[in-house]
Amino acid sequence: MEITFHGRDHNCVIEVVVNSTLRQALVQANILPSTVIVSYEDKILPHSTLLNSDVRLLVTTVSSGG
Repeated sequence: MEITFHGRDHNCVIEVVVNSTLRQALVQANILPSTVIVSYEDKILPHSTLLNSDVRLLVTTVSSGG
């Protein structure tokens, strides 16, 4: 199944198996899960979300530091 990540800092398409978690897909796409928020149709998704169909997800990088 095809997962598309898009956003200011990310733009990639990966293939994952059905019922992979969002966290697994992020890692596969070389996106560090602790640095991003992922949303679908304006709703933030937990990284534990199971992916079971092709989807396009918005990735927003969370900035922190001092």
